[in-house]
Amino acid sequence: MRTTNISIDIELDENHVPEKMTWNAPDGGISHEETKAMLLSVWDEKSKEALRIDLWTKDMTQDDMKRFFHQILISMSSSYQRATDEEEVAQKIAAFAEEFAYAAKIKG
Repeated sequence: MRTTNISIDIELDENHVPEKMTWNAPDGGISHEETKAMLLSVWDEKSKEALRIDLWTKDMTQDDMKRFFHQILISMSSSYQRATDEEEVAQKIAAFAEEFAYAAKIKG
């Protein structure tokens, strides 16, 4: 069996607010790639719930955060389709992503 690693390094200011974040995924060719935000979810089998770590740097703009959430919603639709093969539900997630984009004033 082969093992791989993905890591995230976070530099905090004196108030423990992220100032800089970089991530590494050596198998994917990513080395110390800077990012302004991350949302990480893992499935806890025992409690049957998603555990999350949501971080963003203090210089992440609200407009970029709105775009980030919109793109996450779109990718969730695609991931849901691949994981469950439920096209109708995946389309509903995608439709919500579009509604979100208009409500957040990213589109139209």
